[in-house]
Formats: sequence, structure tokens, C-alpha cells
Amino acid sequence: MSLPAEGRAPSDVLAELRDLCRGDVPTHGASTMAYVYDSGLGWLDELAATAQAQYQWTNALDPTAFPSVAAMENDVVAAACELLGGDERTVGTFTAGGTESCLLAVLAARERLRARRPDVVRPRLLLPVTGHAAFRKAAHLFGLSVVDLPVDPSTCRVDPSTVDGALTDDTALVVVSAPSYPHGVLDPVAEVAALAAAREVACHVDACIGGWVLPFLREAGEAVPPFDLSVPGVSSLSVDLHKYGYTPKGASILLVADAELRRGHYFVTAGWPGYPVVNPTLAGTRPAAPLAAAWATMQALGHDGYRRLALQARAATLELTAGIRAIPGLRILGEPAGALLAITSAGANTADASAGAGGSGGSGSGGGSGGGSSGSAGVDVLVVADEMRARGWVLQPQPAHRDLPPTLHLTLTAASAPRVPALLSDLSDSVVAARAQPPAVPDPQLVAAAGQVDLATLTPELVTELLALAGLGRDGTLPQRMAPVHALLGVLPASLAERLLAEVIGRVYGGAPRPDPLPGE
Repeated sequence: MSLPAEGRAPSDVLAELRDLCRGDVPTHGASTMAYVYDSGLGWLDELAATAQAQYQWTNALDPTAFPSVAAMENDVVAAACELLGGDERTVGTFTAGGTESCLLAVLAARERLRARRPDVVRPRLLLPVTGHAAFRKAAHLFGLSVVDLPVDPSTCRVDPSTVDGALTDDTALVVVSAPSYPHGVLDPVAEVAALAAAREVACHVDACIGGWVLPFLREAGEAVPPFDLSVPGVSSLSVDLHKYGYTPKGASILLVADAELRRGHYFVTAGWPGYPVVNPTLAGTRPAAPLAAAWATMQALGHDGYRRLALQARAATLELTAGIRAIPGLRILGEPAGALLAITSAGANTADASAGAGGSGGSGSGGGSGGGSSGSAGVDVLVVADEMRARGWVLQPQPAHRDLPPTLHLTLTAASAPRVPALLSDLSDSVVAARAQPPAVPDPQLVAAAGQVDLATLTPELVTELLALAGLGRDGTLPQRMAPVHALLGVLPASLAERLLAEVIGRVYGGAPRPDPLPGE
């Protein structure tokens, strides 16, 4: 597409936008169980949209020029601080999302270690394998080494003794999840934070997906273990408002135990002839619209409103969990602490997940890729995901990893409560349909050949051939049935899988190379 020679009528432009989004997954109605968070309150959506429109031209780069930006940010940070165990020393920053919050936490911890130990060339980041990928991105960007910590294959929680054994003087940060995104389970925050504090190592709690739910569940009487800034040794915590805060996208908060640590993620320069630059986040220019929408949403809902929404989402999660446990062939992996969970095969176990592992970097196979589909009790959950998609539900497939089997990630929201019976009915039907199909088992010859690929000599032509064998089109077009693709990702060497995934997304965005046609094309 190029710019039109003449401007188009606004009505035509908006009509085309409406047509474009018809191919997207639904953002409301609780059928999309990842990526989006629906409060079920139409008036709240309208309020947020109006607030965004009021601030759509405001630049949050300079709070001295736009003091309302600082006022709103101080309000939302103070609310998060109060909810999540902060004290008079706690400070915070409004960010563009959970990834940016995690990046800044890693950057601040790295700078703290550098100030104390300037001899450390490459600081270490201790990360449970269930920790969010954003921390791997942070390590890549900021020059840290990731130390993978295994988790218990049944509980999916990191063992404090594992953390203790990995702590060294060149460790900059230890990460724990509250709860983890893949499985929705709560790491032993207090125990890990105590170990980190004893070695004077920073400890970050990734509460991006649970921080706006767990405090309200604790208020309601649930036995939620300590996880927030009130825990001794926790130095920072991230929480996303655009998840269970039900604000529009682009809203997260990083809370930091004190201002000295926070200064580590600030960028400040007066070393050029332009205006003095002080950036608390990775961006320079920052849109104020998401902040305004977050502020308005939080003011409109208040503590009681959020408590009500959290309990609705939790009730839906418990109802769904009980229903899944009654479906032959499925089980819940781990113990859901909040409003998300992971489904795996009833036959999945450590042996299933690791059998035939061929991946460098820790990617194991899926045990026949169904995580137990070869046994009478199990069903291929990756095929179940395709069946659910055909019935109008978006469940997020998660390939096997090391000794963790393939799973389906489900995020429940306040809008999910009335839809749980329909979801369970379709899930039961999908399991029956999946049993009638062969499991998504990658071609052993393809897997063996892929394991011999040298990334340094990987040509565009070979990439195209590999993608075609995986069922992916030249332009990034995905097949209707994704189970074989996810099964393949579970057994490929991690470095090759990452290379192919980058190629797929590059082609989606129009960056496909133009190799010679394949035979028969």
C-alpha cells in the first residue's frame, strides 16, 4: 500500500478499518483466552476511550510542560503501592507494558551491581524456566547471562534450594513470578527473596498478570502466600494495569523499593546542544493517552469495583478448573493461584515431555507431542486447541519445554463467568473430536534433518523449504490446523525454532526474501 494521491473520506477510512479488524480474534465476549482482558462493563470501555481521546495529543516526555501527566502517574503509582505492600520509600514508574516494566527492573538491578562490583563483566540473571520471556529479552539487550532454573514438573514452582545453589557474587537479579504466565502458579516468593537478600542480590517479583488480582483474593479470605513489596528482600515488582486492571493496552507499573534503585533505569543526559533529556523509561516521547485511560478506569472502579471483578474472575477459574478435572483425558498442571490456568493431557508426565528431546537450549519433545496422547488416559492438547478454535474459542498452545509437557493457556476474566458452562461443553466435545484424530507427531526425518542445520550457513532457500515442510506459506500464512506446527516447535533445537519464528513474523510484516521457486511452484 502507498499513500493515496488524494485524501479519502473519513467515513471510507473508518469503514475499511472495520473491515480490517473482522479477521482479528474477538477482544470482548471472553472467547479469546489470551492477549485481551474483558471486564464485561461496556460503560468502562466508553470511559477509557473518552479519556484516551482527551490526551491523544499530549506528550508525556516532559511532565514540566504537562503537569497533569505527573499528577496522574503519581496517583496510579500510589494506588499500586498501597495495594502491593509498598511503604514511604517505595517509588514507581508508569510504563508501556509488562515487558518494559521487566526490562527496567533488570536494567536497574544491573546498574546496582555495576556500582558495587565494577569488575563484573557479565552479570547473571537467575530465572526460573517459567519466568516470562521479557527477562530473556532484557538479558539480551543489557548484556546479562541468563541462568535457567528448573521448576518442579508437577507444581511448576522453582525450588528455593535451587536458587540458593545458583546465587553468586556476580548475580544481579533473581526473578520470581506471582503467578507465572505459562501455568498460573505462585513461586515461593518469601523464601527466594530471603535467600537473595542474604547475598545482597536484588529480587524482582513479576506480578504483571496477578498483581491486580491476588490482593483482592487475600482480602476475601483466600490463603494467598506473601508475594509483594511487604516481603523482606523484594526489591521491585511489576504489575500490568492492562490485564486485570482492565485498562486499555499500554499500561503497566514498575514499583521499586527505593529511589536509589529506580535511578538505575533512568537515562539522563545534558551532553548535547538540545534540551536536557531525562527518560524514566526506554522511550523518549511517551503517549499520555494510556495513562489517562488507566487513571480514569481506576478512579471509576475504585477498590470495591476491582475486588468485585477479581472475585468474578476467580470464581470463573475455580468453576472451570473443577469442570476440566471432570473431563477424561485432561488435567490441570500446577495449582492456579489467580485467574489463569494451564491444561495438559491426563497422560502427560516427565517421561512423556522429555522423550526424544532433541533441542539445544532446553526444548524437549512433547512425548508424541500430545503429552501422553499415546496412552489411553491422554489426549493431544495441541489438537484440542485446533478443535476449540473451530468452535470459536482461542486457547493459547504452549509447546513442550524440557520436562514440562505441552499445555493450553487459559486466561479468565470477569466477563468469563457466564460463559464457563459453554466453554466446558465445547472443551468436552473437542476432546472427543481430538481422540478421533492422530496426534500431531512431527516427521522424525524432518526433526533429524533440522537438528543438523547450521544456522551460520542457513540460506533463504532452505528457510523457505523448512517453513513449507512445517506447513507455513511464503507470506507467513498460517495453516488452519496449528497442532503440527506447535508440536514441531517442541522438538526443534531452540536456536533453529527461534530463527524460523523470526522468519515467519518477518514475512507477516512483508519482509520475506524472494528465493527461487520451489520445485512444482
